[in-house]
Amino acid sequence: MDEAPEPIPVTRTVDCGTAKLLPDVDRPRAWLLTVDGAPQSYVDLDAPLHLEFEYVRRLAFVLDEAAAPGEPLDVLHLGGGALTLPRYLAATRSRSRQDVVEADRALLALVAEHLPLPGNCGITLHADDARTALEAAPEDSADVIVADVFGGSRVPAQLTSVEYARAAARVLREDGCYAANLADSAPFGFLRGQLANFATVFEHLALIAEPSVLRGRRFGNAVLLASRAPLPLAALARRAAGDVFPARVEHGAAVRRLIADAAPVGDAEAVASPVPPGGAFSVG
Repeated sequence: MDEAPEPIPVTRTVDCGTAKLLPDVDRPRAWLLTVDGAPQSYVDLDAPLHLEFEYVRRLAFVLDEAAAPGEPLDVLHLGGGALTLPRYLAATRSRSRQDVVEADRALLALVAEHLPLPGNCGITLHADDARTALEAAPEDSADVIVADVFGGSRVPAQLTSVEYARAAARVLREDGCYAANLADSAPFGFLRGQLANFATVFEHLALIAEPSVLRGRRFGNAVLLASRAPLPLAALARRAAGDVFPARVEHGAAVRRLIADAAPVGDAEAVASPVPPGGAFSVG
């Protein structure tokens, strides 16, 4: 029997730049998606539970702890990439209903062609702007909102305002959870403003990040959590601490100290997240 041909990289111009699908030489059906050199997603088509990026694993911890094991969830994903987390949730909670919003139509087409979703997976794709889709979503319709939207390597300004936070609160159910992948470094001007925004509408806030990021030693990812109901902090802390790249869960007084005198940011003043330092998130 002839061996399957070696996978080859795919390069395509998409709406937001140049996308590349790079095969993983160690995993036969695994791919890294980059846009303009910035890693966006890693997917193993044979192993949807394999999550290569540490921030993605932290978001997966949130999904794992959002309900009893196997219980389906209604999830709105803002930002699609190669659909890593939707594939993960479809494998772990098979009857979940997932809506994925991705503004880049050409990127969606690339992923559909080369990294197709399994049949009857409960995932519906929407080519739309994240803020527009959020504001159009039904009230009290989501158990979890996962926001992982980057224009290149920055969160767009329209997703960084207090009005955006209020729109997320409207869509979430009373015990629902908002989880966002953000990136910043000391003195955390952007992150502090994001926490201030969500503190206006949610009683419970937390951050999951590596200690070196929280201590201001380097630029990096931080997962922001917000809910009107108590968060599963103990379970999240155990899982984050036990990861290959251990992280801490900050909440309560620690989050209030971080917010300090930061004020909510309105649409008129909102700006995109900071530009990462050279090489922070680039490959190749």
